Amino acid sequence: MVANNVSGMHSNYCHKEQFKGWDPYDGLNSRFFQKTPLRHSRFFRLLWIQFFKISPINFRWLFRVPKDYNPKGLGLFLTGYCNRYHQSSKKEDLTEMRFLIDEILKLKTSGYSGSCWGYNFDWQARAFFQPKGTPTVVATSFIANGLLDAYDILKEDGLLREARSACDFILNDLNRTFDDTGNFCFSYSPLDKTQVFNASVLGSRLLARVYSHAGEEELKVAAKKSVEFCLPYQKDDGAWPYGTLPYHQWVDNFHTGYMIECISDYQKYSGDCAYNEIIEKSTDYYLNTFFEDNGIPKYYNNKRYPIDIHAPAQLVVTLFKIRKLKENKQLVDKVLDWVFKNMWDKRGFFYFQKRRLWTSKIPYIRWAQAWMFYSLSYYQREFPTDDKD
Repeated sequence: MVANNVSGMHSNYCHKEQFKGWDPYDGLNSRFFQKTPLRHSRFFRLLWIQFFKISPINFRWLFRVPKDYNPKGLGLFLTGYCNRYHQSSKKEDLTEMRFLIDEILKLKTSGYSGSCWGYNFDWQARAFFQPKGTPTVVATSFIANGLLDAYDILKEDGLLREARSACDFILNDLNRTFDDTGNFCFSYSPLDKTQVFNASVLGSRLLARVYSHAGEEELKVAAKKSVEFCLPYQKDDGAWPYGTLPYHQWVDNFHTGYMIECISDYQKYSGDCAYNEIIEKSTDYYLNTFFEDNGIPKYYNNKRYPIDIHAPAQLVVTLFKIRKLKENKQLVDKVLDWVFKNMWDKRGFFYFQKRRLWTSKIPYIRWAQAWMFYSLSYYQREFPTDDKD
């Protein structure tokens, strides 16, 4: 399979879908479910979401779950088109960038200190419930980074202002959990007080990147305190648990990738290079733990399944961000070859997950299509003329 051909077919599919689609977690958008008293039950909300996420059969038509824009997905697509424009300077990529920017700005959540975005569905997690549109540091950081990627090309001050405004949301609206030294973890959203490490350093990365443009010391200081909060929780072997709660102690593939790239980007944008050893140890663990010799990307550190499309997508991005994509090209190509053979549909989209006994082939727009578009754009930016057999 030729990477460029896959990327072209995939791009055509996403454009044809107008960047709208379903999401693994959008079950609560069911018009049927919203008309039942079950919508008030935490237990049944969790059950309903998991049923839609795990089922290899797409029941969304039956239960009236509409296709829609996912703001974070649009942010990933925007960065992907910025990467493509850096490579080719094609007018059509510029057109897509402007379309995505317009749609992203329409989807901002109002009522907070700054620009912010959430998901297009109610979301029941074990730790909290978030109504549709509730802004999160994860969605906001990816979107604001997409706007900054566009700013680097277009030089339009409004894009930088939106990213700076998103910092106000992070600084003023997210809850903070402090340690004994005054360092802190940003909460996932304004509605919870959980300590999720990758979410907090995603906030750090955005603060540091805006600092590199604005020079405001407050942004750099807050970013460093968030990184410092997380460091004592890294395991001796380099692993990162998801968070501090007892049921957040798992170690998985792509959230480990987030930790590596965000701490690396914090260093890049802040000029504070205190964490090179942390990054190296985590990178060694990441590459040696989550990718098998045959190219299969494991989900967890201690088990293979479910094999999730997000994992190989994040591999490319992580290695690009830490400037190690070229030296690990053999591994990356092996992983992508496996993905193209096992999780690519010739109709133009990527599958969501492979489980031991079945494959979920539902073409989720954010989780699968946006992430692989984003990932392949970094691959092609690094290897613009590469043809993989």
